[in-house]
Amino acid sequence: MSEQNNVTKEQLAYGVLSYLSALCLIPILMKKDDEFIRFHARQGLMLFIIETAAMIVGIVPVLGGLVMTLGILICGLMSLAGIVQVLMGNKWNMPVISEWSEKFKI
Repeated sequence: MSEQNNVTKEQLAYGVLSYLSALCLIPILMKKDDEFIRFHARQGLMLFIIETAAMIVGIVPVLGGLVMTLGILICGLMSLAGIVQVLMGNKWNMPVISEWSEKFKI
């Protein structure tokens, strides 16, 4: 489900940062009071955690490399989709990711 909002350029900038790996921490720390930014920052944080876990699993011989590659690829595609949704001014719930991210109390 996506929800259309009227968003400012500042919200767009912080929203895009939310999906750029570790840079998701900037909107989390600086814009806690903005619902639009917080929504995207939580999803970006969840993607960052999954990316980090995939890299750790990549240490395991044989299947670790495959799991890491797939995990990073999927997170990259989801981040790209998140950035597109931010630029359109939408609050888009990513499949599975949004459910997990709602558990973060930021």
